[in-house]
Amino acid sequence: MDIIVTPSGPTSWALTDLLGRDMGRVELAAPGEYRIIPGERVAESMRAMKHGPFATLDAALSQIEVFTRSTCRLAPAAD
Repeated sequence: MDIIVTPSGPTSWALTDLLGRDMGRVELAAPGEYRIIPGERVAESMRAMKHGPFATLDAALSQIEVFTRSTCRLAPAAD
């Protein structure tokens, strides 16, 4: 499964699957503290996963990839 990572504000990134379904988000809570907030649809299956804090966005996305056995892909920049 691929998860598309799209900036949704200056300190947050939306997570969606390839069908556009909400998978949650990653937020920068404080400098060097990225946190994963699972979406309602996947909250139960991601309950056991570490949700943060992570030092970088890449570290948070790596946790998602390892736990869900998926690939996080940054959305292409808007033109």
